[in-house]
Amino acid sequence: MRSPTSILTVLTSFFVGAAACAATPAQMDAAALRAYAGKPWDKAASMNTTVELGRYRDVPVVADFPCSDVCPQYTVRIIHYRLPADASCASVGGVEKQVLVPIAIAVRTKTVCVPAPLVESGQYYAR
Repeated sequence: MRSPTSILTVLTSFFVGAAACAATPAQMDAAALRAYAGKPWDKAASMNTTVELGRYRDVPVVADFPCSDVCPQYTVRIIHYRLPADASCASVGGVEKQVLVPIAIAVRTKTVCVPAPLVESGQYYAR
């Protein structure tokens, strides 16, 4: 029979390994990005959240769902790269785009770095 210490060591190793794998978003291809962008989304369930979608060209991609004073009606979805501090949009193959983000009773313009497969279709931004 195994000792409680060895069982605990095995379980700890398992959970630490699982957490490390869960923290690394999966690679995505252009088709997966387009598929996500083409799906309907629930404004009420998504408002004021950020969803990590995965990695495209080895750079994290997220979907932000900002909302402001009239929620959930004015929730928007913005799919963009989460750039590392030492990277520029051009260096990762992205395209800088300006989007409107709700703030208080108005909107402000924000520049985001969009994965190229979503630029032509405009699917990186949805209201």
